[in-house]
Amino acid sequence: MLDHAARLRQLSEADRGAIQLAQDPQFSRWLAQVTATGGCAHPIHLTGSTTTRDAGTGEILHHYDTAHEPGERLLVRCRNRRATVCAPCSRLHAGDTFHLIRAGLLGGKNVPTDVRDHPRLFVTLTAPSFGAMHRTTTDGERCRPRRNAGRCEHGRHLGCPAIHDVTDPLAGQPLCLACYDYPAHVLWHAHAGRLWKAFTDNLYNHLAARTGRTRTGLRRAVRISYAKVAEYQKRAAVHVHAVVRLDGANGPGDPPPAWASAGDLTAAVRTAAAAVHLHPPYSRGLGEHELRWGTQLDVRPLRAFGGCEGLADDAVAAYVAKYVTKGAADTAIGLDHPITSPDDIATARLSAHVQALIHTCWRLGGLPELEPLRLRAWAHTLGYRGHILTKSCAYSTTYTALRAERAEHEGAISRAGVPDVADAVTSTQWRYVGSGHTPGAALIAAGIAEDLLRNREVARVALAERRADGAAS
Repeated sequence: MLDHAARLRQLSEADRGAIQLAQDPQFSRWLAQVTATGGCAHPIHLTGSTTTRDAGTGEILHHYDTAHEPGERLLVRCRNRRATVCAPCSRLHAGDTFHLIRAGLLGGKNVPTDVRDHPRLFVTLTAPSFGAMHRTTTDGERCRPRRNAGRCEHGRHLGCPAIHDVTDPLAGQPLCLACYDYPAHVLWHAHAGRLWKAFTDNLYNHLAARTGRTRTGLRRAVRISYAKVAEYQKRAAVHVHAVVRLDGANGPGDPPPAWASAGDLTAAVRTAAAAVHLHPPYSRGLGEHELRWGTQLDVRPLRAFGGCEGLADDAVAAYVAKYVTKGAADTAIGLDHPITSPDDIATARLSAHVQALIHTCWRLGGLPELEPLRLRAWAHTLGYRGHILTKSCAYSTTYTALRAERAEHEGAISRAGVPDVADAVTSTQWRYVGSGHTPGAALIAAGIAEDLLRNREVARVALAERRADGAAS
């Protein structure tokens, strides 16, 4: 029979590390820390102390120091939004996003519940075509069933009789890499923020024209609020999903005038998007490009709770929350981190299309005229420089407010039993000392995260059943 040491040698490094960690005298406290982070995959390690004193007497009311913690450090969440980087923290970020979007649709979080009666739309704006692509097809439809389509100047067929499903690697790839306008694609991404700004500015103009009012008069009567999320399509081009809400001039607490209807807002969205045309100056070698939105535009009204028409508010909030947690591996990009040289492109597992886009970013980023766009710094996002989710100031609450509320709740639990003194003063001293897990610790943390997720799912199902029973009775 193998002795204990021999059996340990046969185990993987992660298994051996987990066993050794479980035998540590402070394992239970380490386990409590990891559980408090939700099983974070890449926790931040801090060392330091927090002291709360009575300002009048100087008496210490509460003191915490990491000197007695495992490894003399405290673990806190990494708070990365990408599920491919840290699934537990991405779920927390998704929850915050859900409440942020939902509050702007149905109220709550200091947003009046009357917003559910305001005109509200779910808008999708797409990028224009930069070249012929293989497309995902359904119901047996062929990709590009053109007879005698001929060939391009590079000898590639201009038709494709194949049927591509979502798993087909050809879907979202150009028919001809040489014909595809990669500079236009990258520059469109780099100016997507300006395109959105031009669209929202146009929206006021077109809504004013449709309702028979001046722009100044409209601005005094209504306010357009929004929250938008950027998503990469199969062809590696960003399109924008946005919740657009029409308020009165004073924001969500002010109902819009009766003459400002959802139908008028829908029509204004369509004409305002079509009217966007930007002509930024480029170098002679790039030529002139006209930047605009694509012809594919989707505008749908939103309904609250049991309404009969339009998309459900909760479904939209859940969709947006799910998307913001997607990592590059879940999208058409494939890179979650910036690149430092062209060599990084060759070593990454990317399609030829995405590699060409990143190479174009790197090449254009070296031009003095385009230096302000910082295309090399954003090459891993294919030139797109915006945040995944942005919103107007008056749409709803903020991530900061949601996190502060959660921190206050968790702090109240940790301060249970501490005397409540009105003039207490808290001093803190914290220092970063590392991040991440050892292989053994990562194995245990992943198990904790899986257990917590399972517990949440069981609780969610139980809550849904209780609500259903209550509704039936």
